[in-house]
Amino acid sequence: MEPVLYYSPGAASLVVHWLLLELGAPHRLHLVDTSTGAQKAPDYLALNPNGVVPTLVLDGVPRFEAAALLMTLADRDPQHRFAPAIDDPQRAEYQQWMFHLANAVQPLFRQWWYPNEPAGEALAETVRANVAPRIEACWERLDAQLAKQGPYLLGDRLTAADFYLAMLMRWSRGMPRPATQWPHLAAFAQMMRARPMFAELYAREGLTEWANAPAAQTA
Repeated sequence: MEPVLYYSPGAASLVVHWLLLELGAPHRLHLVDTSTGAQKAPDYLALNPNGVVPTLVLDGVPRFEAAALLMTLADRDPQHRFAPAIDDPQRAEYQQWMFHLANAVQPLFRQWWYPNEPAGEALAETVRANVAPRIEACWERLDAQLAKQGPYLLGDRLTAADFYLAMLMRWSRGMPRPATQWPHLAAFAQMMRARPMFAELYAREGLTEWANAPAAQTA
């Protein structure tokens, strides 16, 4: 049964779509128009009660959480080696970075985009003023990791965690200090954006920004 990815262009579903393309995995896309609130419609909530994208119907069962989907897809296709095997010495480090990106980095962007959620509309700008340096601190730590062990998070080995990191970096493009202002992250972004499947991903999702700009730019 062909997997079906419920997606919205540029949202967290982007990295799952990207990995499907990198794996050469047959799949179908189902657009969720978040601008009209389609992610909160009853038929979608029956698939994903969180009311967000992505949802991936895999073997007939709807699954959610981008990081979990990446790990599942990578583990199901060991030929591409986007995830260290269970008995691989690098497995623990791989899982560390996957969970770090999911738990310590991605949630901060939710606060940046929807600052009214944690504190109300009156304090929205205060939330943003406080969350921006926290995101920048994440880039500082990740840049240091790439400086120490790069060019990828696990050294010479490209994994699903790198695709995840690239997506999160893309989300920072309109911030006062985007991730590409850190030198090793900038070089990493250039490598990831040069991948043929990144261009294919952008074509399929109808995206243009961040695609061909030099890594030092903020657009």
